[in-house]
Amino acid sequence: MLCSRLTNANIITMDPDRPFARELGIWRGRIVGLDEDVASLPAREVVDLQGATLLPGFIDSHVHLAWTGLKQSTPSVAPCERVEDVLAVVAEAASRTSGDGAWVDVMGYDQRALGRHLTAAELDTVSPGRKVFLMHDSGHGCVVNSAVLRLLPADVPHQDGFLAEGAMTAARRLRLPYGQDEIADAVERAARTCLSEGVTAVAEAGIGGGLLGHSPVELGAYQLLRDQGRLPLRVQLMPAGDALRPRGAHREDGIPRALDLGMRTGFGDDWLSLGALKIYTDGGMMARTAALTAPYAGTDHTGQLQDDPDRLTRLIVDGHLAGWQLAVHAIGDRAADLALDALEQAQRLRPRPDARHRIEHAGLIRPDQLPRFARLGVSAVVQPTFLHSFGDDYADVMGPERAPWMYRGRGFLDHGVTLVGSSDRPVTDGAPLRAIQFMVERASASGRPVGPDEAVTVEEALRAYTVAGAYACRWDDSAGSLTPGKRADLVVLGDDPRYVDPARISAIEVVETFVDGDRTTDSGKL
Repeated sequence: MLCSRLTNANIITMDPDRPFARELGIWRGRIVGLDEDVASLPAREVVDLQGATLLPGFIDSHVHLAWTGLKQSTPSVAPCERVEDVLAVVAEAASRTSGDGAWVDVMGYDQRALGRHLTAAELDTVSPGRKVFLMHDSGHGCVVNSAVLRLLPADVPHQDGFLAEGAMTAARRLRLPYGQDEIADAVERAARTCLSEGVTAVAEAGIGGGLLGHSPVELGAYQLLRDQGRLPLRVQLMPAGDALRPRGAHREDGIPRALDLGMRTGFGDDWLSLGALKIYTDGGMMARTAALTAPYAGTDHTGQLQDDPDRLTRLIVDGHLAGWQLAVHAIGDRAADLALDALEQAQRLRPRPDARHRIEHAGLIRPDQLPRFARLGVSAVVQPTFLHSFGDDYADVMGPERAPWMYRGRGFLDHGVTLVGSSDRPVTDGAPLRAIQFMVERASASGRPVGPDEAVTVEEALRAYTVAGAYACRWDDSAGSLTPGKRADLVVLGDDPRYVDPARISAIEVVETFVDGDRTTDSGKL
């Protein structure tokens, strides 16, 4: 007997061997068949979808769940556009802390809305006796007050209290990390937001170190959720590259650096596992720290790499030699050059044809770099909604020649590169349908075209959030398409994205989300 049978549905399977169906059967969390294979089988529950569209659950291949959940429960200065309004929020947050020397966390900071960065001196006026940490929305910087600056080593660079990249990490290390319960609660909050948007599986992009690691024992928070039955979707964890350490292993093992016990990509189960090793090479466009080969328009500034190029290359090569799939953060084209060079060197030293290495963001990719992605078999894990939210600004700072190269779609596909959709939430809106709409329209929120020649079809955009996401996360044997034997992770939509006006795709209702064949919400709409 089936556990459930979903009937009267417009099923888009994403399986080229059987692209469409009307009925789907589920047994013990797996898809057992479609249409005539299940129509006559008894089921404990029969769900009439009343013509709704059924798709594989969306896979968000690059998120920050802990940061998202913490941001949801932390005071925010968004969308303040005046310095005095930002300071008022900080003052209110400071007034709610107790004891001299307490830390005051505030999120939602973006200097572009203000026309300049805040300064430590300005924060001092509203935070007597407190340590202020004002997090930049990009995740690549922060502003702190003088109480924090006084604790930093003299060689940590800052701009009147603005700390970028590694300097921000130095400030974060001044305090105790978040506790496991606090991280677990934040992850659960964020995961439920993902489910409401049709996302059934995510890759958490960096734990235990790097810019956004929240604790050296961060994996324990996810295990805590798993043990308590509170992990509502599937999570793949990317350890930060700086978590690798030299190990006294046999020379024949060929592993120069590793996590404790030699753990690597693939350890875990269907619900919680280790994914790629996350390695940062540069910063971000929003913070103007993405590493470019030519300056940002109107400046002589070309961004920055996270470390000495040779050390970054060595880390990438060592991660490959240790058996990891690699997720290399590279937003600017100069950073992409470094990443591609290092991955080529790594494959030359130890060929691994199915390594499935990824470049995260691939925010600015020159035409000459596209064939290199294809030749190396590297996936491009892009965030289309960045250009919906920030496209006007990004296009201005890149200039007319480079703007069409940002967060490409068609260019990757035409070169045979696996195009993977993701959100990088909470940097901006994480809803997959919003991203899919942008991939088709290539227009910012203001309506400005941003690289219109990079537009893809609706089917190709859906593939980026299903089949390609499963491939990038090495889940393609169990997810990404509605194929018998795969997991019953599904999303029910109120309309078919292929046949509505592209301008309406983001407004399509997410009616229901299933994980392991179980409804994750109680909408009462089916």
